[in-house]
Amino acid sequence: MEKIFIGVTDCSKYNKYASWIAQEPGVETIQLGYKQDNFHDIQRCNGILLTGGEDVHPKFYNNLEYLPYCYKDDIDEERDAFELKVLEYTQEHNLPLFGICRGLQIANVFFGGSLIPDIPTFKNTNHSKIEAEDRYHEIITETNTKLRAITGVEKGQVNSAHHQSVERLGDGLIVSAESPEGIIEGIEWARPEGKPLLLLVQWHPERMMDQTSAFTSNIRQCFLDAVKINS
Repeated sequence: MEKIFIGVTDCSKYNKYASWIAQEPGVETIQLGYKQDNFHDIQRCNGILLTGGEDVHPKFYNNLEYLPYCYKDDIDEERDAFELKVLEYTQEHNLPLFGICRGLQIANVFFGGSLIPDIPTFKNTNHSKIEAEDRYHEIITETNTKLRAITGVEKGQVNSAHHQSVERLGDGLIVSAESPEGIIEGIEWARPEGKPLLLLVQWHPERMMDQTSAFTSNIRQCFLDAVKINS
């Protein structure tokens, strides 16, 4: 079987993402990060997985007034800059892209969007962890979207561990899923024809308790299928 290589952006839980996406034979991961100083390794990748982690610095979406609402100890501008460069490469070289949590957020910023810096303050609801454990809540998938086609379901439960979310959508994107309170939980291409897969979700499929859920198993398989086609 021909191997496929997935670039997984570096973070504190890199091993969790890497082991989750590379469960089947023939799938290998490449750790990409500024600390590894290995942007050149992206040339070996057939697809990219953007992982979760720190808040994106609001300077990258021109809202410096949002900085007081960010978790400042969790901001890493070098990571932001590195991953924006990764995103640029994916678009120039037509690589399938899968973003999880922060991965969705940095991708939205790359396409010209902005972020809500703190959901409890700006939206009067909470999607953060509860006593160090993921929160679970319902999401609703939008009709006629790739995400609805992938999952085959209108509603379902996902895990949640974020205090930021999409504010203004990036150019060329549409919402694929929302929480009942209107927090954006998924985004994708508005016009996907002729473009590589863009699959961006706010939850953490790599650590959902039910790994048979369509919101984890189906989206992983969809991404892997797209990467295989691209290899």
